[in-house]
Amino acid sequence: QLQASGGGLVQAGGSLRLSCAASGGTFSYYEMGWFRQAPGKEREFVATISWSGGSTNYADSVKGRFTISRDNARNAVYLQMNSLKSEDTAVYYCAAAPYGLIPIHLSEYDYWGQGTQVTVSS
Repeated sequence: QLQASGGGLVQAGGSLRLSCAASGGTFSYYEMGWFRQAPGKEREFVATISWSGGSTNYADSVKGRFTISRDNARNAVYLQMNSLKSEDTAVYYCAAAPYGLIPIHLSEYDYWGQGTQVTVSS
């Protein structure tokens, strides 16, 4: 089970840190990812991190602004979002993938959290 939190309303240029708490499985075995879905749009990849935390990958739209990290001792993954833009407004989802290396496709993720709303005002 995945529980995302930390969303909210922030002004453009501001920062937010999303958290995702995992329970019910061996968290450290999974690649973890963040996705987002804006109103009227498809869910899209944001960032992913390997089981060890040693490898990461980002969507071009967030590269240099967002940082994904994880703490296997706490069964948690984080998304630090800086320099937020209005186009970052979306529901953000964390997800877990049992296979692959830093997968970027939705179909590679088996477990999903419930989502947390991020709204960036311009």
